[in-house]
Amino acid sequence: MAEGGTTLEYTPTWVVAAVCSVIVLISLLVERFLHLLGKLLKRKHQKPLFEALQKIKEELMLLGFISLLLTVFQSRINTICISEDLSKKMLPCKKETKGTTAHFQAFFSFFPGGTSRRLLAEASPANSCPEGKVPVLSTTALHHLHIFIFVLACVHVVFCALTILFGSAKIRQWKRWEDSISNKEQDPEQAQDPKLTNVQDHDFIRTHYLGFGKNSYFLGWVQSFFKQFYASVTRSDYITLRLGFIMTHCRGNLKFNFHKYMMRALEADFKKVVGISWYLWLFVVLFLLLNVAGWHAYFWIAFIPFILLLAVGTKLEHVISQLAHEVAEKHVAVQGDLVVHPSDDHFWFNKPKIVLILIHIILFQNSFEMAFFFWIWLQYGFDSCIMGQVSYIIPRLVIGAFIQLLCSYSTLPLYAIVTQMGSSFKKAIFDEHVQEGLVGWAKQAKKKTVLRKAANESTHNQVVHREESPLIQMAKAGSKKTAMEENK
Repeated sequence: MAEGGTTLEYTPTWVVAAVCSVIVLISLLVERFLHLLGKLLKRKHQKPLFEALQKIKEELMLLGFISLLLTVFQSRINTICISEDLSKKMLPCKKETKGTTAHFQAFFSFFPGGTSRRLLAEASPANSCPEGKVPVLSTTALHHLHIFIFVLACVHVVFCALTILFGSAKIRQWKRWEDSISNKEQDPEQAQDPKLTNVQDHDFIRTHYLGFGKNSYFLGWVQSFFKQFYASVTRSDYITLRLGFIMTHCRGNLKFNFHKYMMRALEADFKKVVGISWYLWLFVVLFLLLNVAGWHAYFWIAFIPFILLLAVGTKLEHVISQLAHEVAEKHVAVQGDLVVHPSDDHFWFNKPKIVLILIHIILFQNSFEMAFFFWIWLQYGFDSCIMGQVSYIIPRLVIGAFIQLLCSYSTLPLYAIVTQMGSSFKKAIFDEHVQEGLVGWAKQAKKKTVLRKAANESTHNQVVHREESPLIQMAKAGSKKTAMEENK
């Protein structure tokens, strides 16, 4: 028998079969649930959400591969030894006993009741290193490390889904504004000849251009900062931005359903947000590195998504104000409705996509904070040294809840409508069948171009061959004659 416990050689077969049956059954249930969910999304013609589901499957496969690597190579990792002095540096908890061997062992080896859970693989000897050295990472710490990574990814997916769900619910409330505009355009009694009106009589201008401090650069940013907390998008904002988008990108279709387009674009962006990019994994590694006892890194890092979220919300509100200032400064009166002019110049580095990247970072860091807190609480208890003092825990939880609510009900709806004010539109402007038709047309056009090019080259080669044939014959005759003379 191995030192770490009974091996499969001496384990009852019924136990092995029962455990495998339970694991396989759970895996099949999850797989069938995801499969049925995918079929439902396809039946509902929710292609963006279906692609997001596929992205989630990819992330789960990646996490499974990471877990497999950690399990397979854990015995090799245990053979890597470092000095005892090096193992005592940068610990998340101050070492009080000699039982703890390394950084991550202190990080992942405590459980309620003072017991440790049995590993998936056979435990290695307590210490296979020479005297004066210890393993770089214990089997217990390694096992719980890959579990923590899996929990982190699951919490991130759930938090992103909740954010999109609540944000979409907020955006759906704007549908009544879209319906009222459509009814007004279809009603001949309400459709009147455009009149000449003063720019300052429009609600959009009065809200964003007139009033105390609206012309001041600094006070304008302050106004944008506070507006994200109340009435982030008003009816006048929606109507004006909608008309600006239609007049810029689809002037020939004034009855364009802007609300439906926004929802399709948001669903397409969800696929990007739910994934875990390489730079987010770098953040995880950096946090684990800086989680040293006494540094309170988990507390200070909580302010990163908080500050980023406020900055993004302020910028999006300021873009709306800039659009209002452009119209008010260029025109005294307008005929008909107020029309703004979308442009990439209003966004950071002239790239509206940067806003989506920042929202991705915000959601992941907030998910990381919440996942780390609940994982430590369930694994080690609320009084664990890794958890920290209550004075650091409460602000952390408050910040996390605030970020989740503000991002769902303010920042995400702002992003959905304001990022449409760029110089270009997204492919979601076309319906799914139109997108597929355009893609098929592009492929056919490319194929025809290649065939036409090949045909032209073939024809050109034939013409050249015909033109050069007499010359080639003369050259052959001349070379033959020369050879005969040399032979004579």
